Amino acid sequence: MRVNDYYQPPPRRTIRESHKETRVDLPHFYGKENVETYLDWEIKVEQLFACYHVSEERKVPLTTLSFQENAMYWWTALKRERYLHKDPPITYWNDLKGALRCRHIPSYYNRKLMDKLQRLHQKNLSVEEYWQKMVVYILRAGIKEKDNTTISRFLSGLNLEIRNKVELLPCKDLNDLIQLSIKVEKQILRKNQVKNKVHTLYLMTRMSSKKGKII
Repeated sequence: MRVNDYYQPPPRRTIRESHKETRVDLPHFYGKENVETYLDWEIKVEQLFACYHVSEERKVPLTTLSFQENAMYWWTALKRERYLHKDPPITYWNDLKGALRCRHIPSYYNRKLMDKLQRLHQKNLSVEEYWQKMVVYILRAGIKEKDNTTISRFLSGLNLEIRNKVELLPCKDLNDLIQLSIKVEKQILRKNQVKNKVHTLYLMTRMSSKKGKII
């Protein structure tokens, strides 16, 4: 038997590449803003989490690092209180979000927001401004509804002149409806501008003719 028969090569070392996680800078939160400012901050944070595919275990540490002043003091006090009561630490974003909402959103706020949404009508707003306002209310209220429901909501608050024309046009989806509404609104505005010019010209002609008769 040869010496080489006793020799076994050492196991190969598996070289693992270290996947460095993407740095995510969340907007600062000071904890003394109004309800709308808090909700806008929350929406922005969730957008960043989704954009950078932030893992669940990173969400709470990243969020609490963004706390400044009042928010930082509140978080420190909350951790101490949970420790003293032997409650488990907050490690999930949904739990932290729940605690933040309890602190910053009054119990009546959602009801008030839903009332605003139900009463929302275009009136003097442009179609785009009306739609953006509706989106803000829906996001802040945390509503998740089907496109058909949002389409009905959008149409019911649209100015009658625009709605009557839009409802006669073929529409594929919600985005298509909004673009059609903007297009119809522009057509109506152009038509009204022409009417105003014709009316102004007519008045000026009448005034000139009256002056000629007096002379």
